Amino acid sequence: MAGKRRLALLLLLGFALFLTGCASSGISGRSSDGWITVQRGDTLGEIASQADIPLLRLQRFNPGVDSRRLAVGQRLLLPTTQERAPGGGPYRYQIRRGDTLYSIARYFGTSPTGVVSANAGLDPSDLAIGQLIQVPMGSGGSGSRTASSSAPAASRELPDPGPLPSSASHWRWPLDNYSVARRFGKDANGTLQPMLLATQSPATAKAASAGTVRFANGMRQLGHVVIIHHADNMQSVYAFCGQLLVSEGDSVAEGAPVCQISHADNTNRYHLLFDLRHGGKPVDPARVLR
Repeated sequence: MAGKRRLALLLLLGFALFLTGCASSGISGRSSDGWITVQRGDTLGEIASQADIPLLRLQRFNPGVDSRRLAVGQRLLLPTTQERAPGGGPYRYQIRRGDTLYSIARYFGTSPTGVVSANAGLDPSDLAIGQLIQVPMGSGGSGSRTASSSAPAASRELPDPGPLPSSASHWRWPLDNYSVARRFGKDANGTLQPMLLATQSPATAKAASAGTVRFANGMRQLGHVVIIHHADNMQSVYAFCGQLLVSEGDSVAEGAPVCQISHADNTNRYHLLFDLRHGGKPVDPARVLR
């Protein structure tokens, strides 16, 4: 009798371990490259519990997710132990397979130029799996959102970068004889858009203030890009460039030529995307330019 009881207990224990193994593989079996795909009946709390991730941490790493409207097929980011998402940002993010600077920035609701500005020496064309980078907080990620007619309207309130240093005033405009094709601000979807300047003929973009060139290279969907670091943790970004006129490490004076801007076939004009940052946070150029 005792032997039969021991056998029954062993069978029950084995069955319990089997069930535990199934439960623990529920997430691992569905996750891929640090992401998990939502299935019918999933809740954010259950996913957090099964993945052994605090719910608040999971929420912070998925800024575009509405926990009340999870959709089957929606992808959620599962943060690693090396990643950080403090309440005030920036994120510390670990590069995953298939990542591009554009996809990372879009997911976290910021801009590729903002990510480059926050990571000195980062080469967008040479991201390594497992590499840790800083991602400035944006206006809310879009990579994990799903379209919904019942979703609340996006907030049009602009982010506040806080007080600017006294040196960030009376900077020159980067172009002569320009028009403002798009002002700094959020679009209809709530995505923050940098200022876009336009000219009718070829033009040279010039440094808005003295500084050091930290990046001068190509970037997906932005053409050639120049990022200049200035005093007091200010950065200026010049994108949609054609021919670059500076190199990384160059010291430039205010008004120094930076690049030739590119022709936009869809508008038959020449465009320059111009972005300002303070400590990686976006700044309305109207606050700085004279």
